[in-house]
Amino acid sequence: MTAAAEQLTAHPRAVGGPGPRTSRSRYSLARTLRYAALIFFLVVVLIPVYVLLVTSFKGTGDADPSRAWALPQAWTLDNWATAWTTLSPAIVRTVSMVVPSAIISAFLGSLNGFVLARWTFRGADIVFTVILFGMFIPYQAVMIPLNQLVLDLGLPSGVPTLILLHVIYGIPITTLIFRNYYATVPHELIEAGRVDGAGMLRTYWSIVLPLSIPSFVVVLIWQFTSAWNDFLFAVFFSSSQNGPVTVALNNLANGALLQNYGVSMAGALFASLPTLLVYIVLGKYFVGGLMSGSVKG
Repeated sequence: MTAAAEQLTAHPRAVGGPGPRTSRSRYSLARTLRYAALIFFLVVVLIPVYVLLVTSFKGTGDADPSRAWALPQAWTLDNWATAWTTLSPAIVRTVSMVVPSAIISAFLGSLNGFVLARWTFRGADIVFTVILFGMFIPYQAVMIPLNQLVLDLGLPSGVPTLILLHVIYGIPITTLIFRNYYATVPHELIEAGRVDGAGMLRTYWSIVLPLSIPSFVVVLIWQFTSAWNDFLFAVFFSSSQNGPVTVALNNLANGALLQNYGVSMAGALFASLPTLLVYIVLGKYFVGGLMSGSVKG
């Protein structure tokens, strides 16, 4: 056996590149760096949550900007009790606003999406473009004429007007989501319904609607969150007596000459808790619903 052959036999990886141990170490280093970056950004995102949480348990003298990072000297639940007493009526009004507005806008968007995707007519693309145009108009640009229109129509201030506005302004995004999803529904199902004599509404109700659960989950979560967190419509078309929780939270934070940061932080956590719970419970269905309409087949 020659010297070169003996060298190849003793070191079989000398010619073929790095051995398994080198590849494994590189993979381990890349994975470590990836997780380190994720942990860093997670900490950055959670810093405000930490300040909110610890401040909500501080007393009046302890809740000071100079001690925002420090733990409470004496833990108290008085801030939570005060915030709940102040915000609970507004939270109830907000629930009565976001639930019907999310359901109605989702149902109307489903009908629009079905008609524009599967029951097309001449000019359907133009109608769809006009509907989508509503997504790109800033609310601030139309707020003054919209306020004047509401006054001219004599609509009552508060929850009923907010429901109507959230339904109308939710139709473009809900139509887009449902149209994209219905475009992936096999055309043979629609044709089978037509062969059996089903009209447009019958086809939608018996064939398409049962297949729409993933998109309904996406739209309901989207509309629920958008309506719950809305402040601009709430300020213009409601008051502290009949408005949602965002208006009440603003009044709670700015209503006193001497700012009580503990109560404000507790109120902010109360106001954000419902949307947080929705995403925790239904977050995986939200992602799955978005992906279900992204590809065909």
